[in-house]
Amino acid sequence: MSRPPIPGTPIGELSARARDVFRLVVENYLGSGQPVGSQTIARMPGLSLSPASIRNVMQDLEERGLLASPHTSAGRLPTESGLRLFVDAMMQSSVPSAEERAAIEARARGGGPIEEALAATSAALSGLSACAGIVLVPPREPVLRQFAFVPLSKGQALAVLVGGDGSVENRVVDLPRGVPASALVEAGNYITERLAGLTLREAGARLQAEIGEGRAVLDTTAQALVARGLAIWSSDGAARPVLIVRGAANLIDANAAADLERVRQLIDEIEGKEEIARLLDSARSGAGCKIFIGSENKLFSLSGSSVIAAPYHDGDGRVVGVVGVIGPTRLNYARVVPMVDFTAQALSRLMA
Repeated sequence: MSRPPIPGTPIGELSARARDVFRLVVENYLGSGQPVGSQTIARMPGLSLSPASIRNVMQDLEERGLLASPHTSAGRLPTESGLRLFVDAMMQSSVPSAEERAAIEARARGGGPIEEALAATSAALSGLSACAGIVLVPPREPVLRQFAFVPLSKGQALAVLVGGDGSVENRVVDLPRGVPASALVEAGNYITERLAGLTLREAGARLQAEIGEGRAVLDTTAQALVARGLAIWSSDGAARPVLIVRGAANLIDANAAADLERVRQLIDEIEGKEEIARLLDSARSGAGCKIFIGSENKLFSLSGSSVIAAPYHDGDGRVVGVVGVIGPTRLNYARVVPMVDFTAQALSRLMA
């Protein structure tokens, strides 16, 4: 529902006539992606104003920095400040349909590893919103099942970790000088036999305890290899954001041909997942959606894109991740904001 204007605020400073014209311009622009002219507004029901009067109102809104005219003869479109005012003070949100809610819920309850459910839910949100769906995945430490060192050269080995969920990851590690092949085998066997079923943090703690108590049947070289093998995943996982992006092709819409440079810039920004992860991380505070419009965030200042994001929680109410969409600034906020909010709720139920 829309909110009444509050005196002393930018929306409260507009007359009822200016608010009506402004709302119609923004809603039409968001629907078409094209500048809106006074003749278009004048033909709409419920607004008894001549095109000349509407042009005067538009001019006033332009002077206030809420509308802009891309060309002298063209209509007006909202500025980023205008979009922010509309979203915060005038937008009438719609509730996701039963079909949309069912589609999101079905993907969230799809079963399998949690990351697969998050990816599927993000894909559903992307398809329904016609934006790129994004999910910041909660940090997850692998549970060890098997571990091995495979020699590559005198100074390097391939560390192979098999996780409890069957995932396999490889890392190249540098070896101390003169490490024999037998030490690589001994270290891998120790991790597999003594530390299987533990997270990396738990495995590291047990290793230190067994060394301290003299229970680690490893020589000094093998002990160092075990510690190095555990540490490489711990540090790598902590530094690397786990971000799932689905539906980036949706960003190349019917208007993309006229603005290929903006689309290219946006795709480059999405591929820089670490920067987007930091942006999403700033949406962890608060209970509902956060909306970043265009240059309000430096990351998307060049592409002119918007991000709608909402946190999701575990069973104890702690924020464990963020879900959202990336799209053009002219996306349908009234429809997409409640959809992102509902998706966050569905993921919270999944994580409970």
